[in-house]
Amino acid sequence: MATKLLKEIRREIEIDGEPFTVAISPTGVKLTRKRFRSGRVLSWRALWQSGDSEEGSERPSDAQTA
Repeated sequence: MATKLLKEIRREIEIDGEPFTVAISPTGVKLTRKRFRSGRVLSWRALWQSGDSEEGSERPSDAQTA
């Protein structure tokens, strides 16, 4: 059985040699360039709905991704 995600988990990754921080939380995922505050946020619902768009559904609006 999987463990429930109750608090944020942060990990460092590299993209093209540049460090980034990935934060996985109960509300979604945030990808931020290391040493910066703002980043890209994607809610779990928006992520799930974007998978539906590949099957012919509409793409989620920007309001849902924030």
